[in-house]
Amino acid sequence: MFEVNIHPVERVIRGVVGLFILSLVVWGPKSAWGLLGILPLATALSGWCPPYTLLGINTCGKKAGA
Repeated sequence: MFEVNIHPVERVIRGVVGLFILSLVVWGPKSAWGLLGILPLATALSGWCPPYTLLGINTCGKKAGA
């Protein structure tokens, strides 16, 4: 469906950051702003970042069309 454009290491970092931000809903300030952690978590799980596509960035290392 979408071409993977995020490097595997970056995906792990986004996943950890997303889980941390999402955990703020339960622990920490208990604010709904913690739901913003869904965004980096979703990009980590899918491997596709919409802003990267718009800007022509590909950190995955795979060449387009390969």
